[in-house]
Amino acid sequence: MSTAKSARGSFAPLAQPVFAVLWAATVLGNTGSFMRDVASSWLMTDLSASPAAVALVQAAGTLPIFLLAIPAGVLTDILDRRKFLIAVQFLLASVSITLMVLAHTGMLSVSALIGLTFLGGIGAALMGPTWQAIVPELVKREDVKSAVALNSLGINIARSIGPAAGGLLLAAFGAGVTYGADVASYFVVIAALLWWPRAKNADDALAEGFLGAFRAGLRYTRASRPLHVVLLRAAIFFAFASAVWALLPLVARQLLGGDAGFYGILLGAVGAGAIGGALVMPKLRERFDADGLLLGAAVITALVMAALSLAPPQWLAIIILLFLGGAWITALTTLNGAAQAILPNWVRGRGLAVYLTVFNGAMTAGSIGWGAVGEAAGVPGTLLIGAAGLLVAGLIMHRIKLPAGDADLVASNHWPEPLVAEPVAHDRGPVLILIEYQVEKHHRAAFMRAIDELSQERRRDGAYGWGITEDSADPQKIVEWFMVESWAEHLRQHKRVSQADADLQGKVMTYHSGPERPVVRHFLTINRPGAA
Repeated sequence: MSTAKSARGSFAPLAQPVFAVLWAATVLGNTGSFMRDVASSWLMTDLSASPAAVALVQAAGTLPIFLLAIPAGVLTDILDRRKFLIAVQFLLASVSITLMVLAHTGMLSVSALIGLTFLGGIGAALMGPTWQAIVPELVKREDVKSAVALNSLGINIARSIGPAAGGLLLAAFGAGVTYGADVASYFVVIAALLWWPRAKNADDALAEGFLGAFRAGLRYTRASRPLHVVLLRAAIFFAFASAVWALLPLVARQLLGGDAGFYGILLGAVGAGAIGGALVMPKLRERFDADGLLLGAAVITALVMAALSLAPPQWLAIIILLFLGGAWITALTTLNGAAQAILPNWVRGRGLAVYLTVFNGAMTAGSIGWGAVGEAAGVPGTLLIGAAGLLVAGLIMHRIKLPAGDADLVASNHWPEPLVAEPVAHDRGPVLILIEYQVEKHHRAAFMRAIDELSQERRRDGAYGWGITEDSADPQKIVEWFMVESWAEHLRQHKRVSQADADLQGKVMTYHSGPERPVVRHFLTINRPGAA
């Protein structure tokens, strides 16, 4: 009974028409993208047999995401997301149209292929955080987690279909037709986005500008210790695991003796394995925690890399890559789920953008690095080195536990409005906030531990400076201070405090022995006439 209920819950978002239409369009669009990537990777092996050149195609696709994901996350939070996605789809369609024309006329070169792949990567960088951030707009709140899982499943459905279809089209009709199919998929996505009846954004007096939102996102990232753990685990895993992706075209061609169609089948096997992994994931989560799942993914990926280095028969390589797909989706959903679980809504786009930056930075650096190693050690030797490194790193990183992500991040709205003698301009600042506590001597150590935790919350929500002081005449009088860059940013801070943060502040309050709540004061910078 519970299993059936869980299954219905897993697919419940598809009963909501807007999500279902956009999800289906996204699957089709991603299928076209994978077809394009197969054509580009295989054409590069025709243009150059160098492992470094082949790996550069992978790097060119992921480098823009590394460079632009954070600005894209900021744009996601401040622009109309539907219009933004439509513009990005037109950019990607233009890239594939250019590839189609150059391939059809025989004018495609190594530099042109890498350059256009880089432009496609820019589109992917702008699109990634936005697709993830719109999920709460498309489904009911209780269905958000299921919708995120369905998005991952959709990507891997596309991964299983796109490479195989792309390889077959490439072998039968050439690169021009393959790129043309990708172009058609973008216009289907554009049509779905135009159909989406999205409500206009309401005017917000506290709406953030680009630079302010950028700084707020970076402050949150610097202050969030749980996010640091997720980013570290992701960087280490993907830096080593990128070896198999960077060299897979050469594995298919040189070690396994396959053609373009076989390369597409290999990638299709990865996608099929990912679908299988996604379907058994609920059972795996019942038996293993997130750290166990990530360790298992590292071990299986390392074994796959080692097995491929031995140049197995083609049929066996296909089976091996099914396991790679299962391990890959396990790692992706585990790390992405951990990031989603610790990010509050106000900074979700920017936090996910930082995660995507680390993910694609690790993939980019790994691709370039493994391509260079491949030049010196050969493809089989490079795969063995990568496998050994991934296995050792996985065992070491297993000791650094992923955050549980069980905190209540819904806004608490429990801070009272600040008292003002007259209206304050939103751009006035910086603002100094003082909070005066009365803490008895025997509670001081516990209070300091609690206030240290609270300091991280202050910084995550907008403070760029924080400190704790005591009164020299009365050591039981302790003043917490923090600074924010403007009055508007402090008002936003009021809206950002979550239920979990409120609980933390309540813990600090238990050590306040004054007759009333702590005294809170706000100090504004005085703009002196003629001051430099």
